[in-house]
Amino acid sequence: MTSGLLYSLAACAEIAGCFSAWAWLRLGKTPLWLIPGSLCLGLFALLLTFSPSDHAGRAYALYGGIYIIISLFWGWAVEGIAPDGWDIAGAVLCLGGAMLILLAPHGRH
Repeated sequence: MTSGLLYSLAACAEIAGCFSAWAWLRLGKTPLWLIPGSLCLGLFALLLTFSPSDHAGRAYALYGGIYIIISLFWGWAVEGIAPDGWDIAGAVLCLGGAMLILLAPHGRH
């Protein structure tokens, strides 16, 4: 599985899991929403363990850049809020930082 797909699936699982709590507490949905939400959060954690990085911290840092982009798509697709120019600029900046962490030599000679 490619890293981009892995991180994208992990982000969808995390967002879905967190959204279940949001839906319950902020949108007045039944607490039963927490059951699939908990399963999604478990799937999220499991998926990140398949990261190709040798260091969890760097894997999570790269994931953070992907998470931001997927979060904006989620807001657009699920909540009907299209990202504006500031959202897009911030996402590009964060993804650039994540790519720097991924691609930097990190002391390799």
